[in-house]
Amino acid sequence: MTRTALQNKLHEVIFGTETPAGKSFDLFLIVAICLSVLAVIIDSINVFSTRYDTALLIIEWFFTLLFTMEYAARIYCSPHPARYAKSFYGIVDICSIIPTYLSLFLGGAQYFLIIRLLRVLRLFRILKLFRYTGEANVLVRSMWQSRRKILLFLSTVLVIATIFGAFMFLIEGPENGFTSIPESVYWAVVTITTVGYGDISPHTPLGKVIASLVMVLGYSIIAVPTGILTAELANEMRIDRSNKKCGSCGRAGHETDAMHCKYCGETV
Repeated sequence: MTRTALQNKLHEVIFGTETPAGKSFDLFLIVAICLSVLAVIIDSINVFSTRYDTALLIIEWFFTLLFTMEYAARIYCSPHPARYAKSFYGIVDICSIIPTYLSLFLGGAQYFLIIRLLRVLRLFRILKLFRYTGEANVLVRSMWQSRRKILLFLSTVLVIATIFGAFMFLIEGPENGFTSIPESVYWAVVTITTVGYGDISPHTPLGKVIASLVMVLGYSIIAVPTGILTAELANEMRIDRSNKKCGSCGRAGHETDAMHCKYCGETV
């Protein structure tokens, strides 16, 4: 199907994140998303929703119509409209606007309160835009490269939590709040992560000794995933710098946003 000049222009603005117009559109979209979510948050506070219900309703319809036009424009200029509509972000876009329209037909306030929470899904649009920044790409690659090590680490922590949870179930028992092994494992996870809700606590001397060991172990465990991710992040940053070479002297090691070579001064 032949595309019109308007479709090509809209596609360049909406999907062309590297163009000046595309970057301006993305910035406008981020501001609109943040303001719309802020309006939802304010509307959830009874004091403000009662006092400024008319103003909040106007703001709500303004952003709903704005995002409706944006969704229609995306469908219109997309090379594959059906594929975009069925994609994750296409579903997020439609879910962010239908609650307001459904409120016209649903009279029960309690149902409206439930469906309008879908508007918070607009924040995923911001997460999508992050992938176009170089720093975000380095961070994502670092997390992906360290996924196996972190998964192995989390599996080990889960095994340790299960072992300590089973011990605490045998030592403390139901009379001290450790009613089952899953409940005891929950206590072990909370203790290892140093959260410490305090809803379950040991009462016997041996139980307190084991709890102390779990607490000390928790402090040492927290540093492990941080070290894994930091090592991968440093490696990705080194690779990212080495890939940017000067066309004049051929030397690498420049920052990703460098415009001139730090060795010869020529344009990179």
